[in-house]
Amino acid sequence: QAQLVESGGGLVQPGGSLRLSCTASGSIFSINVMAWYRQAPGKQRELVATIRSGDNTIYADSVKGRFTISRDNAKNTVVLQMQSLKAEDTAVYYCNAAIKNWIGGGVHEYWGQGTQVTVSS
Repeated sequence: QAQLVESGGGLVQPGGSLRLSCTASGSIFSINVMAWYRQAPGKQRELVATIRSGDNTIYADSVKGRFTISRDNAKNTVVLQMQSLKAEDTAVYYCNAAIKNWIGGGVHEYWGQGTQVTVSS
């Protein structure tokens, strides 16, 4: 088994910045994709950004140019740097990872517990 632990959420004014971090621990042989999702009240969970082991990234159109996803493979960590935040970015942000727990094993999807990001004046 593996676990994902997020940190870095909070309250920020419109136009401000926040940095979210997520670290995977436990039984980890390799991590292919790491990603951030978010869920606003009354809405479905949506993809924010993904990053593969080769550092290929994908962003939702709504965050392109404002958010940057990066990862540190040695530390099993993924970071979401958020800038120029807007009220509509308010949501619970979830870390997601596709982890191979041991050599020869399958890939399992894991979720973090979520961290609240509130953008408000």
